[in-house]
Amino acid sequence: MKPLVTLRSKAVPLLRDNIDTDAIIPSREMRSVSKDGLADGLFAGWRYTTINGREIVPDFVLNRPESQGARILLAGANFGCGSSREHAVWALSEFGFRVVIALSFSPIFQGNCIRNGIAPIVLPVEAVERIASGTAQGDWVTVDLQACEVRTDDHTFAFVMEDEARTMLIEGADAIELTLRRRAEIEGFFARDAEERPWIYLSD
Repeated sequence: MKPLVTLRSKAVPLLRDNIDTDAIIPSREMRSVSKDGLADGLFAGWRYTTINGREIVPDFVLNRPESQGARILLAGANFGCGSSREHAVWALSEFGFRVVIALSFSPIFQGNCIRNGIAPIVLPVEAVERIASGTAQGDWVTVDLQACEVRTDDHTFAFVMEDEARTMLIEGADAIELTLRRRAEIEGFFARDAEERPWIYLSD
């Protein structure tokens, strides 16, 4: 994964609650098992005028000129609910989003975000609405994972993220890489255990 330490970007406000994974990427848009080729299907049911078509809905927030190039998505409560499909996170990532700021997340979706390099940040409704209001005025947003802060032109909002998740994002490391960093400890444990309980390690 590409490390994510700080990010300054425009933000796209999609302030709806209970946006599920089928809204993020409908199943009809999942035409491969890879992470590639999914960006066009992101929010396809809202971005396009017809099913399987590509004529855009001009007033949908992702299609507006001021949203182009944005890497931060603002959302409501329970974002990413529904199925556990990882394609939803892959589509957001390929489209260019590195941060989703929401009132709350589905736990499975939140874990999928972290494993794929997207920072899922929870803020209270007042903070999300204030960020959205500033975005409408042209403000940019800075996300700082080291300081655990989201900053706008005139406000700073603190957030909480588990240390392991934050380390994975900042260092661009997955769970396996973090585990392998403690390889010496793991091997030492098994060595001590083999001395104390050798019968467990006997092979046929």
